[in-house]
Formats: sequence, C-alpha cells, structure tokens
Amino acid sequence: MQLTGKITPENLMSLEAYSKWRKLHKGEVIAHRKLRSVQLGEHLNLQFESETTIRYQIQEMLRIEKIFEEEGIQSEIEAYAPLVPDGGNWKATMMIEYIDVNERKRELARLIGVEDRMFVEVEGYERVYAIADEDLDRENEQKTSAVHFVRFEFTPAMRAAIKAGAAVKLGCDHTHYPAHLQIPAETLASLAGDLK
Repeated sequence: MQLTGKITPENLMSLEAYSKWRKLHKGEVIAHRKLRSVQLGEHLNLQFESETTIRYQIQEMLRIEKIFEEEGIQSEIEAYAPLVPDGGNWKATMMIEYIDVNERKRELARLIGVEDRMFVEVEGYERVYAIADEDLDRENEQKTSAVHFVRFEFTPAMRAAIKAGAAVKLGCDHTHYPAHLQIPAETLASLAGDLK
C-alpha cells in the first residue's frame, strides 16, 4: 500500500492486486490500528486514523462490496478520505462501547453531547476540544450515537511541542463520563508523525 498524501482512484489497488497485498500485509495494518487506538475509561475508544487506516478501510469496502466501477470507487473515497489527518490535526473514530444492550441504550441517553466534551491537552497549552461529526449530526434529543468522528486542531506551537516530545493527555469532561489519561509514548510517537 503506497502512501501518497492524497487518496485517488488512480492510486488505489485493483481488487486483484489488493487481494494479494492483503494476504501479506493485513497483520501490519491491524498492528498499526491497535497502536493508534486509545481506550479512555471502560467505554470510550478512540481510533486515531491515518492515511494507512483509511486506505485500508476503502480497499476493504471495495473488496467486500466488489466495487470496481469508477463511480463506486469515488463514492467510497468521498465517504472515508475526509478522515485522513491533514498535517495540522488528529482525526479519530470515537466509539462508545457497552456490551449489554439495555445499559448501552441508557448510557447513550445520558451521554448526549459527549463528543463535544472530548479534548486533547498538550503539556503547557490550553485544551483543544473536538470538532465532532462534521459530515452529519449523530445525536438527537433522546440519545447520542455509539460512533462519532472527531477532529482535534492544533496551533503550530502545539504541533512543534508534540513533535518535540511534550506529554499529551486525552480526556473527556462530560458530566457523566469524566476521564483522562496520558497518551502512551508509542501511540504518541505514531500520532506525532501525522503533524507537519
């Protein structure tokens, strides 16, 4: 999988080429995803996306749906490519995870607005709150969604501090889900690579 900085139909693999590539490299992509996954408390997981994770997602969708026509390929790119960080931010898929169906229903009602209370705090700087669900609203008056897409925008000084090794916290200050943790060093090193 060649990283180019921009996902286009021309630089995606054909279904046949991807099938061969996948057999050899699926484990590497899963390890990359795991490295970029941060569990916040018991029920919130943030999967920080990258060009690698999004290319893989698009290729998987094309494979599963057997999409090979230009229009379908373009549609998948338009759905997922906005989740690739652009050098000034981190983007993540945020999942609210409760195994018990009744507990999930109850908690999704209590956690309305949780996506807007997610933050990243770079050592020495103010908190950066998530910009959530830019593609469509994922909550209503009764409940929030179990999946949100969030973006954290950093100033040039924050980006420089992260790249220089500053500690970074991930947190949530929602009334019903107060939690924070320091992003583990290995994960932070991977995320720092997203910044310019």
